[in-house]
Amino acid sequence: MVFQGGSIMNRNEAVLHLHQSLVKRRDALRKALAGDLSLLQELNAQASGDVVDAALDSAQDEISSQLAEVESRELARIEDALKRMRNGQYGKCEECGCSIPMARLQALPYAALCIDCQRDAERDGGGGGYTPDWSRLLDTSPPDLDLSLSDIEMDVS
Repeated sequence: MVFQGGSIMNRNEAVLHLHQSLVKRRDALRKALAGDLSLLQELNAQASGDVVDAALDSAQDEISSQLAEVESRELARIEDALKRMRNGQYGKCEECGCSIPMARLQALPYAALCIDCQRDAERDGGGGGYTPDWSRLLDTSPPDLDLSLSDIEMDVS
């Protein structure tokens, strides 16, 4: 039994409610990604006025690109959850086959692993089917790229 808005729902009703939530989120992400991509194309088409504008445009492009990457990853997970619903596999852990608690599904509707298997995956360096690309979060450069400070100094006067 699951409590929702003061009433008790059975698991099937709760899954139906989660399906509706996933479809709404999927549609919102699709719309957002379409907007993000058109915004990126629009920004790339604009000519920058000076070096500072170009730097700001570049930073905005990077932020938009990273946001689109996060949104597309979430969209893929939602699509996978909807597929599992169609196949009758939703709510079953992909690793051990146990039932995923409804509280976990309500917190993370596209969860594919139970809590124990998710912890194991994270401890082993995986993320439950997703391996993070930590290089995107760190300010690092490829080892063969040798930059000096003079290469990146700008005159903003």
